[in-house]
Amino acid sequence: MKVHKIGYRVYYEDTDAGGIVYHARYLAFAERARTEALRMSGTPVSMLQEETGLVFVVTKLTVEYLRPLRLDDWAEITTTIESVGSARCQLRQIVSCGDMHAATLTVELACIMQNSGRPARIPPRWRASLEALSSQT
Repeated sequence: MKVHKIGYRVYYEDTDAGGIVYHARYLAFAERARTEALRMSGTPVSMLQEETGLVFVVTKLTVEYLRPLRLDDWAEITTTIESVGSARCQLRQIVSCGDMHAATLTVELACIMQNSGRPARIPPRWRASLEALSSQT
């Protein structure tokens, strides 16, 4: 699997008073899409925490808003991994509605020890799952 796609309906709770998706909701849609991408590659994020005490945290995030999503739109989020390092990975997520490109997110995740917050190497099983989503493999 090189690309993961998932869709969400835009509900009233996702919008501002004008019926346009509130900017922070794009982050929530993207977080759900990242979680589902890992789940579909065979490694739910809850297992990383339970088995190793490690978690992924966002260390850098950029969002380019291109066109607004609106109430009742069907938004599709496409997730690919751009790079995987020893303790970090970078993802690209594209939010679209039909043929309309709404936003692009570039997200850097770091693997850390949950109890101390210190950086940790990405375990082999998780590396394989991330590489399965890699646009470079």
